[in-house]
Amino acid sequence: MDRRHFLRQAATAGTGAAAATVLAAPAIAQENPTITWRLTSSFPKSLDIIFGAANEIAESVRNATDGKFTIQIFAAGEIVPGLQAADAVANGTVEMAHTCSYYYIGQDPAFALGTAIPFGLNARMTNAWFTAGGGNDLINEFLAPRNLYALPAGNSGTQMGGWFRKEINSIDDLKGLKMRIAGLAGQVMQKVGVTPQQIAGGDVYAALEKGTIDATEFVGPYDDQKLGFVKVAKYYYYPAWWEGGPAMHAFFNLEKFKNLPKSYQQILANACASANNTMLANYDAHNATALKKLVAEGAILKPFSREIMDVCFKAAMETYADLSARSPSFKKLYDSQQAFKKDAYLWAQVAEYSYDTYMMTQQRNGAL
Repeated sequence: MDRRHFLRQAATAGTGAAAATVLAAPAIAQENPTITWRLTSSFPKSLDIIFGAANEIAESVRNATDGKFTIQIFAAGEIVPGLQAADAVANGTVEMAHTCSYYYIGQDPAFALGTAIPFGLNARMTNAWFTAGGGNDLINEFLAPRNLYALPAGNSGTQMGGWFRKEINSIDDLKGLKMRIAGLAGQVMQKVGVTPQQIAGGDVYAALEKGTIDATEFVGPYDDQKLGFVKVAKYYYYPAWWEGGPAMHAFFNLEKFKNLPKSYQQILANACASANNTMLANYDAHNATALKKLVAEGAILKPFSREIMDVCFKAAMETYADLSARSPSFKKLYDSQQAFKKDAYLWAQVAEYSYDTYMMTQQRNGAL
């Protein structure tokens, strides 16, 4: 009897264990569901560093989830035009985009502060403001009513001032120019006589070649060489005072992001952070070589004059005062950046700038 009782108990325990195994499988599946998202980029595939950030995010997410969470990448124009990427995310056409926040200032000027504003933060300060200065929380507070959530996912570093068909020696030389320029920089340039044009990256070369525009800014030497601007405009100016450290973002449909398992949310955040660092490293590594090639191809490298910089700085400050008076969202983000910038530049002067200036002197003297 004892033996039969023992066998019955063992059989029951075995059945219970099997049942537990069967029951556990759906629970695990619920924690790690199979998901496929679509991401629309604002950039063409030819810009491999910028476009490549989306690919890096997708690969990181796929690897971290053993293939359960996959993100399909679409270049600008394959689903929606590049300048409509965030709108496609907000309305649920796609779950995700890789884009620049300042493309959407037509909806609210506060969008500019997610990317860059004239005479704003450099790349290092931008990342610090987002990560440790409360910037990312403020951006997402602004985006939430639009059903959007964003994470920094790239930075080009300080950009070049762009390509011009003629020399720009004074502020008067800017008057009447048609220039492709994005974000609030277009409004500032308009104050000094430029007619700004917002054109997606893939269409800029054709517009410059046809004479639809007289000048264009884009990113920097690496991308500018790929796009061939030197063939249609030879004067290459620096710096892009309008983009000291422009951020690119991964935009998510807020409801879709909130409905992800917490582990997937964290994996996405980690993937975006990695892509953010990789993009800046790639530009730092490749821009110098590309600049030398552009000069060899006929680019005439010139700085903007102090007069031009000072007039544009004044126009920018006037623009911000006006926007702050009209847009509470802009004022809140702008005031946060301004406060952060003051301390950041105070510290940069003491150590970083002093060290870099000395080392650049050594480089010019041929000591490196």
